Amino acid sequence: MAVPVAFFGLFFAYPVTAIVGRGLKAGGDWQFGRIGDVLARPDILDVLWFTTWQALASTALTLLIALPGAYVFARFDFPGKQLLRAVVTVPFVLPTVVVGTAFLALLGRGGLLDELWGVRLDTTVWAILLAHVFFNYAVVVRTVGGLWSQLDPRQEEAARVLGAGRFAAFRRVTLPALGPAVAAAALMVFLFTFTSFGVVQILGGPAYSTLEVEIYRQTAQLLDLPTAAVLTLVQFAAVGAILAVHAATVRRRERALKLVDPDQTSRRPRGPGQWALLGGVLLTALLLILLPLGVLVERSFDGPGGYGFGYYEALQSAGSGGSSTFLVPPLEAVGNSLRYALVATLIALVVGGLAAAALTRRAGRLVRGFDALLMLPLGVSAVTVGFGFLITLDEPPLDLRTSWILVPLAQALVGVPFVVRTMLPVLRAVDDRLREAAAVLGASPLRAWREVDLPLVRRAVLVAAGFAFAVSLGEFGATVFIARPDNPTLPVAVARLLGRSGELNYGQAMALSTILMLVCAVSLLLLERIRTDRSGEF
Repeated sequence: MAVPVAFFGLFFAYPVTAIVGRGLKAGGDWQFGRIGDVLARPDILDVLWFTTWQALASTALTLLIALPGAYVFARFDFPGKQLLRAVVTVPFVLPTVVVGTAFLALLGRGGLLDELWGVRLDTTVWAILLAHVFFNYAVVVRTVGGLWSQLDPRQEEAARVLGAGRFAAFRRVTLPALGPAVAAAALMVFLFTFTSFGVVQILGGPAYSTLEVEIYRQTAQLLDLPTAAVLTLVQFAAVGAILAVHAATVRRRERALKLVDPDQTSRRPRGPGQWALLGGVLLTALLLILLPLGVLVERSFDGPGGYGFGYYEALQSAGSGGSSTFLVPPLEAVGNSLRYALVATLIALVVGGLAAAALTRRAGRLVRGFDALLMLPLGVSAVTVGFGFLITLDEPPLDLRTSWILVPLAQALVGVPFVVRTMLPVLRAVDDRLREAAAVLGASPLRAWREVDLPLVRRAVLVAAGFAFAVSLGEFGATVFIARPDNPTLPVAVARLLGRSGELNYGQAMALSTILMLVCAVSLLLLERIRTDRSGEF
């Protein structure tokens, strides 16, 4: 536990505590009255209200659209099912900047909707809601569909035999069993939309601001640290409550259900109704997921002189078109992002692997507290973490403000929870008697881990590395503060290009977003292949 605790203490607790302390202290004394003063301001109340209701609306809309997809993936067997499952999961690993850019190309000025019907939805709440559904569709399909595929369909069939109608059997038999999974998915969607930053920043315009966007505005633009500190505490408390409810829901689901092999519940669609449902889900995936991504790619090739690689070629020059957005060619952001993400993945694997190993040892409240510590980065504003890095890691022996390692450290904070959640179930499944047998035969603890644990968990390590790489590649909230102008990451480069006027900057943003999307999609497809490969032990 020593290395993970030291890592989180130094690179998470210290920066966050420092920035909150600067905001709530005056003359060395804590000014807790500032909390009430900030929360009483009408503009802050508007931000809190919008953050909450847009998260509720996004969650309800996501459930409405994604639950039919969860049923289709759970109960139907059709050609291309695995490929479609990977396709609908791509948005979840895409950086929010790419999602915002894709919907800007679809709904914004000069977008597909604008060209066809003269309608623009950017800077409206509908663009934000649709982008959130796009981003979280896979959360519901994976969470609810995964459980749905393991529910015994004979229970609902028995209710039908006893006289219940199709809807009554679903409402009284299947829905109660799915309730915890639906609740868990809804809570996770609410969490992601409640803390939304990149999507709202790009699509919402100045009229809409979530807590995360407001923290960024108060910190980076207005330098109002007291307000930013209060909003950070509010967001942390809200997200902590969401995670606590989610943990209780997951525990309930795990102990209340009896599951069967998913292969026993999947079959080809029968009858016009089921084929129509499958067609509707495929059409939804086409319009909701493939269309925005397709428009993004199309816009990246649609230059002033017609279709071509003009915008991609312009990425090789720092001052193309008279732009001074970058000190280096924007294309260098691709190499920067890949290097940063690889280093961040290595850090996340080391820290997360040690943490997962520690959590396999039973130590009561100490381990439960340690487990909660690992999840804290998901509940604190990434903007706060990034700005905290700048104001704390600025003097020897940790003067890292000009060091390239600062970006991978911030990215690794987000990757560690994914590593722990991926590796922990597999490590807990390893029989302790295998380790004991190796020790009896004279193996040292290190050799026992190398010879016993590693062969059994190597695929989990690869899956964890894939997740850590994807989330590190797309991290934006903290990186936007600490990425140096001469070494921008892909999400930061896209945001900078979108922040400047001009057709060339817009086209370059589309081209960079397409590159980032392809890198994330390839990572996901490789990850999906590892997870579905049954040739080895897992």
